[in-house]
Amino acid sequence: MASGTALIYDEEMTTHKLLWSDPICDIEVPERLSSSYEQLKSYGLVERCVHVPAREGSEEEILLVHSLELLEVAKSTQTMNEEELKRVSENYDAFFFHPSTYRCARLAVGATLQLVDAVMAARARNGMALVRPPGHHSQRSAANGFCLFNNVAIAAEYAKLKYGLQRILIVDWDVHHGQGTQYIFEEDPSVLYFSWHRYEHQEFWPALKESDYDAVGLGKGKGFNINLPWNKVGMGNSDYLAAFLHVLLPMAFEFDPELVIVSSGYDSGIGDPEGQMNATPEVFAHLTHFLMQLANGKLCVILEGGYHLKSLGESVCMTVKTLLGDPVPQITGEMSPCLSAVESIQNVRAAHKPYWKWLAYEGSFSLFKQMLLINGFIQKLKITKINTKRFLELHMQNILFPVPPIKTATTVSGGSEHFLPEHVQLVKEMDKTEIKALVSGFYADLVKEDKTLLSLGSMLAILDKILKKEVCNGIAVSPTAALSAAVALRHSVRFGFQRVLCVFVGDMQIIPDTEDGRMLIINICEKKQIWGFVFVLTNLLLLKDAEGNDFFSAALGFILPVAYSYQPNLTVIAVGPNRNLGISGISLLVALLQGLAESRILAVIEDTEINLIQSVAKALVGASTPPFGIYVPPTQEKVNKIKTLRDQFQQEWKMLQCSGKL
Repeated sequence: MASGTALIYDEEMTTHKLLWSDPICDIEVPERLSSSYEQLKSYGLVERCVHVPAREGSEEEILLVHSLELLEVAKSTQTMNEEELKRVSENYDAFFFHPSTYRCARLAVGATLQLVDAVMAARARNGMALVRPPGHHSQRSAANGFCLFNNVAIAAEYAKLKYGLQRILIVDWDVHHGQGTQYIFEEDPSVLYFSWHRYEHQEFWPALKESDYDAVGLGKGKGFNINLPWNKVGMGNSDYLAAFLHVLLPMAFEFDPELVIVSSGYDSGIGDPEGQMNATPEVFAHLTHFLMQLANGKLCVILEGGYHLKSLGESVCMTVKTLLGDPVPQITGEMSPCLSAVESIQNVRAAHKPYWKWLAYEGSFSLFKQMLLINGFIQKLKITKINTKRFLELHMQNILFPVPPIKTATTVSGGSEHFLPEHVQLVKEMDKTEIKALVSGFYADLVKEDKTLLSLGSMLAILDKILKKEVCNGIAVSPTAALSAAVALRHSVRFGFQRVLCVFVGDMQIIPDTEDGRMLIINICEKKQIWGFVFVLTNLLLLKDAEGNDFFSAALGFILPVAYSYQPNLTVIAVGPNRNLGISGISLLVALLQGLAESRILAVIEDTEINLIQSVAKALVGASTPPFGIYVPPTQEKVNKIKTLRDQFQQEWKMLQCSGKL
């Protein structure tokens, strides 16, 4: 397995700069690059990365996407004086040339291709390229919006040509629509392009009709162009997460990309003068974590926009920390997407229903009408004037935490340590006398037999390490997963945790007292019964054959939205008898749930499940999750069951409110 995170930076790309006064272009400054790199150094992240040198992109590589005419114009500017540069720049919308621009743009292209090569050749698992000028507005024959050559589009064509890739996902989370990338690939079904962007009903630059949700691609490319327009400023963390959970991720898993490339613009972050959005830096850690579960982890992040230097630098660091495998910080803010975001998400789903299997049985979408106000929605779109730099200094202090010295732990139990990944570290089991005292004092109502009592020693030893933040996550092997999970939940609450999420796969024979809402239990089981629920106990009844097809509608459409709404301090995932979810589904669920609770997660697996234990352990240490293969949509019956669940719980768990019929 490839390991390591590549980082590409070349100071020469800071020599591209504006030589005259231009109120539109003056925010695209060299410090965008240098200050981001300095911020990475201040967090000690540069030294942890694999260093890959930049190179110039060749003319042949640039011509994979661009016209010879644009290339020749760019080359000609190298010897021009200021007046000549200004005159040529005026031929393009929001672009400026400097004598070094052509060289910098070639370095930006080459750095991007170097990253693709490093990831595809397994010299690094993933990586980030800090480049200038950016690229996603650039079109075949025109510079545009600070962009000369379309770095990401060239990278996609290069990867198809050199590595024979047939499915590439481009995720553009810049606050501006990457219309250049859309134009290049809108007829190409081998590239799935997703862009969210400030739109304001076509009032915001580039103010194009084709930036709206109904531009789905052309010809064979229909369905492979996804535009999610933000029609209000002030979008926040929950809006961005909802867009991923309810639009991008289901499409991405169905598409099953071989490579993911991010047009990583951070002008969609808080404080940026262009975006005027409210998303804080840690949201980019969560978005990155989601994308790392695709394409066997092959993820290339390429810098685009971002014009508030502090917000940009912190967001870059959050992205790189996540690429390196650090625990994901707890997301902040109310987990309730705003009405305008829901409107956009619903419209995208309606526009793409003819093209995607996962939407096939979602019922007839009527385009969202704002007069249909839903109880519980709140408009949180007012922009508060704050000192963003000072706010971010305090905010980052609050959300960042020391990384536990051990990522994944287990105990010596039944020889299981011999088939676990080498990165799993062994911790000592709890002493038998200590177990007996603990159980008799607090958990005697759960533990009825002495023979089950001693099996708790492994689980409690690992859990204590997690609760004390000495270990990030762990895997406990148990002959009685249901009992171990029940004790783990009670023990965590007793330790002082206020919100503990338990996802139980299989028949959960023991259901602990829910402790006044301090536990949320989601049980994925196959009992043939009417769907029954209480306030904090949900039986998510996936019938047999829940591998792959049912999994995505359940996990992305229900489990993760509920979990993000709940915001647990700890996640327990337990697998018991009669499970109906396969190994790859459980492993992916474990990987996705690591985005919650600062990645604190305890997995409890029955001791007979050797293959499952191995696969879950790999997910916990950060190995890539296995691909699902050809996507098979769930049946209409099962889609309807998920919709019933969403309807029942969406007022309580607001992140569900972007799905299905509202």
